[in-house]
Parts: sequence; structure tokens; C-alpha cells
Amino acid sequence: MKQEHLILGIGELLWDVLPQGPQLGGAPANFAVMAGRLGDHAAILSRIGRDELGRRAVERLEPLPADSSFLQVDTAHETGRVAVAFEDGQPSYTIHQPAAWDFLELTDTWVQLAERADAICFGSLAQRSAQSRQTIQTLVAETAASSVRVFDVNLRAPFYSAEVIEESLELASVIKMNDAELPQVLELLGLPDQEQAASGSLQMGAERLLAEFPSLHMVAITCGAQGSLLTTRDERHEHAGISVKVADTIGAGDAFTAAMTHYLLRGAGLATLNEAGNRWGAWMASQSGAMPELAKSQREEIAAAVDR
Repeated sequence: MKQEHLILGIGELLWDVLPQGPQLGGAPANFAVMAGRLGDHAAILSRIGRDELGRRAVERLEPLPADSSFLQVDTAHETGRVAVAFEDGQPSYTIHQPAAWDFLELTDTWVQLAERADAICFGSLAQRSAQSRQTIQTLVAETAASSVRVFDVNLRAPFYSAEVIEESLELASVIKMNDAELPQVLELLGLPDQEQAASGSLQMGAERLLAEFPSLHMVAITCGAQGSLLTTRDERHEHAGISVKVADTIGAGDAFTAAMTHYLLRGAGLATLNEAGNRWGAWMASQSGAMPELAKSQREEIAAAVDR
């Protein structure tokens, strides 16, 4: 019997330069670390520079339960970094360009991993360059038909386009975004109508996406402290969220995505997917940075709460 699932997070690995100092992050890397903490074999597919920040990234990942052995090293470009500022607890980002992760190479090793993967998570930010976009989309297409393909929308102006969103949705089986991103995605795709614009309905937006993209099985919309909505063609489930004292929200959405994917691979229903996503997303929001320490007792406590 298969004991663990192979889950890939492909895209940006970078340093969030926070007021209190640099923290390692990047949505696919955050996703992979969380999936590894939940017991999956999670690998980070990204690219770092041959520089001090690259060396520090490898050192930081060493004790964490994510497989960093497939990272590529770029001799010509720097390890990615992002300046993060906060207003009312919400982060804003200034993203350095170009970065090593703009030059992801399609290697035989990565293709072989994709062919074996049970799930792959990819976003829109890492597709800002033509090379990484081609690599990411090719790898996602190489996964098996049974693989969970999670498109994690990450709208960081000016690094997104209607073309990238549409191409990614044509590949994905699951799309995850927040409630602010949904109307932007619909507008980019030319899907909003007057009725929906008037109602602002998240459910209607989810249904429009499911109707437009046949390969899509589920739409996940997070609403910060107000929880989340999961919608498939057959059912929907809303979660009211879990109240915590917020340290910062960096990585909370990635923790949600990882927990949702972990339980989805185990055949869980929407209520469990929502509970797991919100529990782990809330825990991440209560911590500082995207890869905080996690005690075994804390992990077991949250897992038990999800199981209940």
C-alpha cells in the first residue's frame, strides 16, 4: 500500500525581506513545506542563484520536511527576493526582477518527477517569464490524468495576464484563489456579467469557471478570517473560518492549499478539505513568516481537530 503521496510545488523560491529580517518563502516552496509537514513526499522545483541568498536558502530548507534536492542552480542570475511592507496587517510586495526562478529549465529529472506525481501546485507569478512559463506548463501537462493539478492564482501586478490565467486553467483540475482575486480573474477571462457584478456572488463566480473549463473539478476561494468556499459541479461547502491572533498572513493561503491537497488525495469530502485548509491556514497566520517552527504536539493537535 502506498504510504505517502508525491507532491510537487513548482515556481518561485525567494526571500521575503521583512521589517524584522529576511524570511524564506515563495508560494510553491511554502506549499511544499506544509505538504511535507502533513506527511507527503513534497519536492520543491525551483531555481536559485549561486550566491549568498541561494546558499542560505539551501541551509534553511535542510531541516524542513520538503525535498530540496531537485533545486536548480543558476550561475547568471540572483536568488529571488521580495521587499514586503505591511499596512493594517496586510502585506504588499515589491518583487525583484529578473531572478533565478525566471529561468526554470525543463530537465529529464523534472519530467520524470512530474510523470510520477500525485499532485502538482503551480501559480501565475512564476509564469511571468516565457522560459519558466513554458517549463511549468509542460511539466503540468506531463502529470498523469489522475494527478491533482492545483492552479494557485497569485496576482502580483504587473506579473499576470489573461493568457497565463486561461492557459493555466485549461491545465488545472483545481483552482485556488482569494475573494479579491476572483473578480479580477473573471474580468481577465471576459466572464463577468451584469447579474454577477451586481450581486458579487462568490458562488456564481465559481460556477462560471467550472462551466467554462471542463478539466476543472473544484474551485477553492479563501476569504481571509471569514473562511472559505469550495465548489464542485455537484456540491458546495462554506467554512466560517477560525479565529486566531494574526502575526502576519504570509504563507497562510499556501498552508490552506497544501492541507486541502493533502486531504483531497485521501478522498476526503469538502467539509474536511475546508476544515483542514482553514485550520492550517489559521495556524500559519498566527506565526511570523511562511516557514515557522512546528512542534510535533501542535501538528498532532491540529490533525486531530481536522479528523474530528
